Amino acid sequence: MKLINWKLKFKLNWDSNFKKFDRNTQKKILKKFEQLKQPLASRGLHSSKYVVEEVGQFRIVFIQDYELKIHFIHFVGNHKQYEKWYKNQ
Repeated sequence: MKLINWKLKFKLNWDSNFKKFDRNTQKKILKKFEQLKQPLASRGLHSSKYVVEEVGQFRIVFIQDYELKIHFIHFVGNHKQYEKWYKNQ
């Protein structure tokens, strides 16, 4: 059985926090993006449309489109930045 790779699409300004991280942290997050191209079980964000993946103390928030097999990346940041982002949704 062949697994179908998911595509990643990025919301405008998704990287506002990402650009401020050190190179090591950026590499870890980019590695997680590669994993997001594979089918995986993720935890939903309460009763919202968002899904959260954790990379150490960092969060990647995205929406899954099961029909098109696309993860729409909306946010990347540390826990404090994530809390602030979440309150504004």
